[in-house]
Amino acid sequence: MQRTSMSYMVGTIVVMAALGGIAMQNSVQYAQAQQNMITSPACGQVVSGNVTLTANLVCSNNQDGLSVAQGTAGDHTTINLNGYTITGPGGNSSKVGISVPHSDGVIIKGPGTIENFQAGVLMTGSSNTEVQRLTFQGNKIAVFMSGTDGATIEQNTIGPNTIGVAAYSSSGASVHANLFTGNSLSGVTFVNGDESMVDANSIGGSKNGIYLDSQSGKNVILFNNALRNDVDINNADGLPININGNEFTKNNCFLSQPSGICIGE
Repeated sequence: MQRTSMSYMVGTIVVMAALGGIAMQNSVQYAQAQQNMITSPACGQVVSGNVTLTANLVCSNNQDGLSVAQGTAGDHTTINLNGYTITGPGGNSSKVGISVPHSDGVIIKGPGTIENFQAGVLMTGSSNTEVQRLTFQGNKIAVFMSGTDGATIEQNTIGPNTIGVAAYSSSGASVHANLFTGNSLSGVTFVNGDESMVDANSIGGSKNGIYLDSQSGKNVILFNNALRNDVDINNADGLPININGNEFTKNNCFLSQPSGICIGE
């Protein structure tokens, strides 16, 4: 991958982390006033408890999708897309499909689709969030974790987007058994992310299938099929793996940086 593209990708993640913090502050203020207003969900609504879509949501230029209430008010919320789609104003907008600020044990599950947002799902300071069996397309970043712990991203269809899954200053994530196709910059990217597992995923059609920067350490990359990417697995542009302590085991791929961490090499 060219360094200009890599710098853009990392810069995008850092900027979105900063913007996400601002967006969550506004959502939190609204949540404190509106956290009990659960009826049928609508664009821009703050939700908690058990939430099930009964129709598609098409969100305008000034609306996010749904935002989970902050803290204990939003803990253990379940959002079931129930086969429906949440559509935003475009990947270059500042809007988020579903945001999870500082909550514990939130579950977002499909079937269903989240499309055309800056971030499909944005987790900020949350723990143990689960994202399961969804389709993400047309987003800048499909699933974005910032300052999170213990998130699970499992059995989703992710692509095409600009970046599939991005983790910034997050730990303990599990990215398991997802299908990544045509995410232009990266399938999975960690920036200052540690002690996470990326396993049993199929990743193709990206500049980098899996990318970890030099500040991301003690991650396990295991049993992935990363094929037909410009670089299938990239450890900090070729940084020796003993420097940041990431583990690469039995990944089916052909081109890595540094070389030698793919079965096919």
